[in-house]
Amino acid sequence: MIQRSTLLDQVRTALKRSRVVTLLGPRQSGKTTLARLLAAEQDGTLFDLENPTDLARLSAPQLALESLRGLVVLDEIQLRPDLLPLLRVLADRVPLPAKFLILGSASPDLVRGSSESLAGRVEFVDVGGFDLGETGAGNQESLWVRGGFPLSWLAANDTDSLVWRQGFIRTFLERDIGAFGIGTPPEALRRLWQMLAHYHGGVWNASEFGRALGISSPSAKRHLDILAGTFMARLLPPWFENLGKRLVRQPKVYVRDSGILHALLGLATLDELRGHPKCGASWEGFCIEQILAVTGARDAYFWGTHAGAELDLLVVRGSKRIGFEFKYGDAPRTSRSMHVALEDLRLDELHVVYPGNASYPLGNRLFASSLPDAIAQAGRFT
Repeated sequence: MIQRSTLLDQVRTALKRSRVVTLLGPRQSGKTTLARLLAAEQDGTLFDLENPTDLARLSAPQLALESLRGLVVLDEIQLRPDLLPLLRVLADRVPLPAKFLILGSASPDLVRGSSESLAGRVEFVDVGGFDLGETGAGNQESLWVRGGFPLSWLAANDTDSLVWRQGFIRTFLERDIGAFGIGTPPEALRRLWQMLAHYHGGVWNASEFGRALGISSPSAKRHLDILAGTFMARLLPPWFENLGKRLVRQPKVYVRDSGILHALLGLATLDELRGHPKCGASWEGFCIEQILAVTGARDAYFWGTHAGAELDLLVVRGSKRIGFEFKYGDAPRTSRSMHVALEDLRLDELHVVYPGNASYPLGNRLFASSLPDAIAQAGRFT
């Protein structure tokens, strides 16, 4: 059992100051386990909106909810977006007899009508799979190969882990997307997801994806938005200032969980991954997710010029800027592109993150960093 004490404390703090707290993250990432722990310690009431019995209890939702006291948990809220206006009314009562913890596997923007229902009343907490701080730095390679979904990482062996992820992909496409009220055909999403795995870490080009899939550019973008809105894909936006240079202005795209990426690529073991052409891109995406688990995705960007200079990840906090390059190799070296990024972006620090254990300076404001040390440095900037 992995203890997620930091995340639990974050949710407890949110519940103390907010009337409604929403846990957002992909299915099977551990949201329900966290909610059950909190409900048990606070003698709360939990409704699982996939459970027919709980749905029957909510057949008259106002009668069912308005008499409850303490903590009320609603799991998989995207299945019943019609409850959100009622929660707004219940959360405005004075004095407030109950607080609400709602769990969602789709972003509010993807669930029609939900994005404004609780405006000003809700605090969001992001819940991903296990991160390196939870599994321990000694498990870096297994976390990278298997990804952070609890049942994938905790599997008895790599084969069992891969089988679980393959089943997750199938269930997500064939059942979950329809349950979310999304009418896109599962096979269309599968083809895009598969193609995305091969473009992982590349710049998004809707026209190119559309041509390859035989669909229009707007359709390709809608399909990508679905994967991003259900936390399966990440769009990392470009950073651009008026620098007098031609800059890349399209986002980069990633499969968010490295284990799901490897399942889409048919990779079961570390040896298979190391021999695959997408190994470096996989390392890049894995490191980005680990760092964003600490910093959050707000004010996180990539930067690139049409002349070839680039930076994999830029995190901005007020006047401070920290940059990250990700290199899968034993001895990271400096490059002209790194020095251009240091100067053009006015970086406080630039860390070249590699899979080794030692961290050391490479130059002025430029460091070779292990992933745990890079995560710690990112945490200093938040």
